[in-house]
Amino acid sequence: MLHEFSRTELLIGKEALKKLADSKVAIFGIGGVGTYAVEGLARAGVGKFVLVDDDCICLTNINRQLHATRKTVGKPKVDVMKERILDINPKAEVITHQMFYLPESSDKLIFDDYDYIVDAIDTVSGKIDLVVKAKKTGIPIISSMGAGNKMDPTRFEVTDLFSTSVCPLAKVMRYELKRRDVSSLKVVYSREVPIKPQETEESSCAVGCICPKGTTRKCTSRHQIPGSISFVPSVVGLIIAGEVIKDLIGYTYSN
Repeated sequence: MLHEFSRTELLIGKEALKKLADSKVAIFGIGGVGTYAVEGLARAGVGKFVLVDDDCICLTNINRQLHATRKTVGKPKVDVMKERILDINPKAEVITHQMFYLPESSDKLIFDDYDYIVDAIDTVSGKIDLVVKAKKTGIPIISSMGAGNKMDPTRFEVTDLFSTSVCPLAKVMRYELKRRDVSSLKVVYSREVPIKPQETEESSCAVGCICPKGTTRKCTSRHQIPGSISFVPSVVGLIIAGEVIKDLIGYTYSN
């Protein structure tokens, strides 16, 4: 009998589809990159999710985040994304944590039954600690490097962190992880030189913050708000989803 993942089964087979259904993937950061990673995983048949993010959806998220619409502004990102996953696959299991990832909270958020971790966090300290903890636990992890201030989605590629260049975030990550004896990390990054944001008084979050009620990390407290556009973080998220799926089912290209 045909089902919602029949076309996927034609491509990867019944056994691989069952493997995805039984897999648990934790996504840290449910924003521009994270939402599209979740979408790609859910529509491919991944059956178990852990979503981690402390933010509520803001009006300024609408330009790039899958769950952001006028109707969802002000709602917790993890809750809206959970509802979307269950609309796609009612059989999916979804655990949500409306928390900001910090080293001291990692014991509540990282468990050894995860089959894969997606790092779509936008803070350097959080990314570094998450990678270190994943490596120590032996959980496969893939990290998104800088997707902000970019215009060319075709420049993104999958590689090891220590083979990257150009990306300022990757440079910091290389330095900090090397100090912590991490010698490899699968990442998605771009060779495109970042564009300098054209900030004005009208477009400055520092001046006109509209973060919804209940936001714990308002944009006014952040060092810099990067520019973004619809077709860049979405591509990064789907690339990540593809890598996770291929790793979970052991897929390799034949040509």
